[in-house]
Amino acid sequence: MPVNLTKGQKVSITKGNPGLSKVVIGLGWDVNQFDTGGSFDLDTAAFLLTDSGKVSTSEDFVFFGNLVHPSGSVQHMGDNLTGAGEGDDEQIKINLSQIPEHISKIAFTVTIYEAETRHQNFGQVNNSFIRVYNEETGEEILRYDLGEDFSIETAAVFGELYKHNGEWKFNAIGSGYQGGLAALCANFGVDVE
Repeated sequence: MPVNLTKGQKVSITKGNPGLSKVVIGLGWDVNQFDTGGSFDLDTAAFLLTDSGKVSTSEDFVFFGNLVHPSGSVQHMGDNLTGAGEGDDEQIKINLSQIPEHISKIAFTVTIYEAETRHQNFGQVNNSFIRVYNEETGEEILRYDLGEDFSIETAAVFGELYKHNGEWKFNAIGSGYQGGLAALCANFGVDVE
């Protein structure tokens, strides 16, 4: 039975699941029916971080323009341009056993593509969630429904996997940012051209 998390809650995903190595991070959302003059395109990304809270190289940023981390441990399953339909809108596969030693945390983010140009923000997005499930069995391990009422934010950190005393844990973050993907990249130390 999956654990439903609240903001700031942390739970181990490997402790009660011995041998678990392959998980899928599913992220989803619905767009309010307001007419903003353009369609919404939300994009997920994973930032593989060191103890400093920053990436060690730009290749530690996995997104629609860099779908697979060089280690093979993180694979973005591709960009969903509309977010239509039920279930996960985008997915990121993680092989916990292949994550490089110097990576201690993976942050999962969602940004609105061209949000400023399209006059869009997370206040127009609802039913956002992140979930973690076992890739081999399909069993959902945990789920976090973001209940935050973002009004001006164009980017959000939904949650993060982190290593603590040899266990992989999940932290429900739910923090919004202004400035879209560029703000997240600056926060996590990714140089943007």
